[in-house]
Amino acid sequence: QVQLVESGGGLVQAGGSLTLSCAVSGRTVIRPSLGWFRQLAGKEREFVATIGWSGDKIYYADSVKGRFTVSRDNNKNMGYLQMNSLKPEDTAVYYCAAHSLGIATTDKVRFRYWGQGTQVTVSS
Repeated sequence: QVQLVESGGGLVQAGGSLTLSCAVSGRTVIRPSLGWFRQLAGKEREFVATIGWSGDKIYYADSVKGRFTVSRDNNKNMGYLQMNSLKPEDTAVYYCAAHSLGIATTDKVRFRYWGQGTQVTVSS
């Protein structure tokens, strides 16, 4: 099992920045890939970004490309999502997720492990 705990959400004005963190614990020997997803109430959970175990296999949703940066520090068992130039439409609950498939995927059903989520609110 892998446990994930997100932090760093909050309220920010449009144009501002936030960095979300994801603490990874448990069976990290499975070399989990990490993903970030977000969800608005009543809507589908959508892919934001993903990064492979070695820091490769990085992909972003088109809606965040150029504004968000995904990274990780395996020595600290941490994942990060740096969010710049935030827009009101970025408002959502953000989730960290993990899988051990060894592939790059944006499909949420392939992510076996999930955090509890952290709220990000961007005011206009």
